[in-house]
Amino acid sequence: MPQDYGINFPFRVEEVVLMGRYPYTSRFGAPSSDDLDRVARVMADCGILDLRDRPVTTLSGGERQRVIFARGLAQDTPVLVLDEATANLDVRHALTLLDRVAARVREGRRTVIAVFQELNLAAAYSQELVLLDDGRVVAAGPTARVLTPENLEAVFGIQARVAVDDFTGRLQVRYKIAAEAAPADTAAAPVVMMRAGGVGGRG
Repeated sequence: MPQDYGINFPFRVEEVVLMGRYPYTSRFGAPSSDDLDRVARVMADCGILDLRDRPVTTLSGGERQRVIFARGLAQDTPVLVLDEATANLDVRHALTLLDRVAARVREGRRTVIAVFQELNLAAAYSQELVLLDDGRVVAAGPTARVLTPENLEAVFGIQARVAVDDFTGRLQVRYKIAAEAAPADTAAAPVVMMRAGGVGGRG
């Protein structure tokens, strides 16, 4: 799932989500009742069921992002790739959709590979991380071993504290600009999350 996906034709929201079921439909066949049921459940999970008859071209950026997210979930593949998929979403919707993805991983032994610029989303939802700097792998492995103050300063030029937050029960990064640090090119240092189904049970 890309961070931005242009749809210029006024398909209805339900039609766009249903595109995720096309691989399971014969060339001249119609969607099955199972396809339609899956699409309805996914739209409900993503909070867009009430938008099902709206032309996708009339939606806001965040609403459209949730539609594309739903289409990816409707495809129901063993591996789901998310490229900064929460970039246009507000905090509540971002957390809700990532919770849905994490639940699917736990229940269906699926794998999700996601690219994040937001450190705390990566920290909260990943089991394994690959930290990149301008295409170079700086660190890879379990999340807590990758998101160290030393690695974060080397890549982002920040001072950081990493610990499990008492309120959320999840790993959290608190950070500030490192003293006398040169501005870091954070756009060239995405955090890649890899979550393998069956590894642990954190969500």
